[in-house]
Amino acid sequence: MSYVGIVYSEIYLLHDTGAHPECAVRLEAARGHLVKTGQWETARVFEPRAAVVEDLLMVHSSEYVFRIERLCGEGRQHLDPDTVVCERSYDVARAAVGGVFVAVDQVMLREVDRAFCLVRPPGHHACADRAMGFCLFNNVALGARYAQERHGCTRILIVDFDVHHGNGTQAIFYDDDSVFYYSTHRAPFWPGTGAAEETGTGAGGGFTRNVPMPYGLDRGAVVSLFVKTLDEIAAGFEPEFILISAGFDASAGDPIAGLGLEPTDFYEMTRVVVELARTACAGRVVSVLEGGYDLAAIGPCVSEHLRALAGD
Repeated sequence: MSYVGIVYSEIYLLHDTGAHPECAVRLEAARGHLVKTGQWETARVFEPRAAVVEDLLMVHSSEYVFRIERLCGEGRQHLDPDTVVCERSYDVARAAVGGVFVAVDQVMLREVDRAFCLVRPPGHHACADRAMGFCLFNNVALGARYAQERHGCTRILIVDFDVHHGNGTQAIFYDDDSVFYYSTHRAPFWPGTGAAEETGTGAGGGFTRNVPMPYGLDRGAVVSLFVKTLDEIAAGFEPEFILISAGFDASAGDPIAGLGLEPTDFYEMTRVVVELARTACAGRVVSVLEGGYDLAAIGPCVSEHLRALAGD
């Protein structure tokens, strides 16, 4: 088994969204299950640091960053029909980004083999200048830029198996050949992006791969398509680092979405990512929590994900 790190802090519970599916109880449910299984005790748990404005500018515009800071300072409000902030949300979101940075550092320094960031708010819908879909700052996109700028990684693979397409991540890297964005997601579905024909533009042409999946597809077919496409990507792109947008809202019974997946399916999808990483980039993987709103399922799903990250 490999050493796996977990980034977590109780600061993530302070992003108060009220009666909203993206709530602090999600993290408490996941952590509680990992304590019960013994995985929390055997992992190396790291505290995040707070990303500073200069960090956020690797992906986001300065006008956007300062607007989020100002709006959060005004107290609880909706930025759009889906996205809620409170007075502490700006600080919590910076800690989510900084948590990914800590995970990247620990993996690159070989303190752990792989790491999972149990953070919120999620990030993959956040665009350079827009919050949406519960997301404020794009945690995974910023983690990719950090790996490039701090650790000199020139080729990053982002694997996104959240049930929703990560439109923000795709947009940020759409013309960039140094970051390959791969997403499996339910379609047709919100946010309406992620068609198979969306493959990148300019220098980034061919460096975006979308696999939209219809609701009702057999779960075995979902996993098979994920594995087959990942193999095809690996044949033409050798990453130096892999980031996972780990959304567990494709699980059966999720109140927002769902593709009928069970915890063991997340194990299998994670396992093949880890195998690719072992072949291509010395096993280096950082996974970041995105969606997953079934409070009974998120713990078992995260548990299986961690088992695969550990090579168990």
